[in-house]
Amino acid sequence: MNQIKVLIVDDSAVVRQVLTENLSKDPGIKLIGAASDPLFAMTRMQAQWPDVIVLDVEMPRMDGITFLKKLMAERPTPVVICSSLTEKGAETTMQALAAGAVSIVTKPKVGLKQFLQDDSEGLLASVKAAARANLSRLGVSSAVPVQAKLTADAILPATVHAMAETTDRVVAIGTSTGGTQALEVVLTALPRVCPGIVIVQHMPEKFTGAFAERLNGLCQIEVREAVNGDRVIPGRALIAQGGRHMLLKRSGAQYHVEIVEGPPVTRHRPSVDVLFRSAAKCAGKNALGIIMTGMGDDGARGLKEMHDMGASTLGQDEDSCVVYGMPKEAAKLGAVGREIPLGRIAQEIVAYGGRR
Repeated sequence: MNQIKVLIVDDSAVVRQVLTENLSKDPGIKLIGAASDPLFAMTRMQAQWPDVIVLDVEMPRMDGITFLKKLMAERPTPVVICSSLTEKGAETTMQALAAGAVSIVTKPKVGLKQFLQDDSEGLLASVKAAARANLSRLGVSSAVPVQAKLTADAILPATVHAMAETTDRVVAIGTSTGGTQALEVVLTALPRVCPGIVIVQHMPEKFTGAFAERLNGLCQIEVREAVNGDRVIPGRALIAQGGRHMLLKRSGAQYHVEIVEGPPVTRHRPSVDVLFRSAAKCAGKNALGIIMTGMGDDGARGLKEMHDMGASTLGQDEDSCVVYGMPKEAAKLGAVGREIPLGRIAQEIVAYGGRR
């Protein structure tokens, strides 16, 4: 078995020590070094190049984003950002994801050592997913906690009867690793006139707001972080809040979203399965479900429920995925009507909205 060579770049001695201990426990990982800043890291990388870099953002001499951009321009390498959850840090991390980082592991400023020890499995999962990432599909313009793997039953009951077909159309999208870049590709290609969209992107709390704000500045459509009761209307995309589930609801002739608390489903909160189940239940044939790049199987069962209730369903194809995990699992269940490349998804959304 080929070990994953990992380099840690963080100015905190405590973080370097704890990450070293956690990563060294896994026989599939070979830690090749820990550097206090990017300049030291570049010297070390001349001797041995890592498969994955675990990178802090705020460091002396050179910040993490500058280093990341330099790395992606000269020799693209999978990077996992390990950053504190502050409002400033959230914006910084959004920039890092746009620059080509594969995923993020969030670290608090208080209780840092204990957090990193408790979340060691999440870190390992992120590093291993990064090692499998298809960097050529990132395009340059969330750690999974270890817990019981619940289904969408924990949030809402399964669908029995779906709504009859109407003239309204709604699009539900689910994605994870690589999804920040993939969503940018899709949403920036959409015209102002398109169906209302609801999105779950696996991200921690405080990051989804900055992510939505950034996309809103790039897109013709309105993109925002969803709040409870927001209407799903043409030309608007609502992104689920990190740390809370989002459900699609229908009241009279209008769709809206409900933001709810609850345990993680398929180890995620927000969960794609929860969103897709709600879409199957209240939209039925009037919905288009799209599952995109990401590791794991969140969304696979929910997309199957949408498919079974008459919804149109699409999966991002393997060649255009950063991680062909979620679409692959959905395809295995027979949930995917068609697989298409990332570059065609916006076109399919517009075409779907034009059907009557």
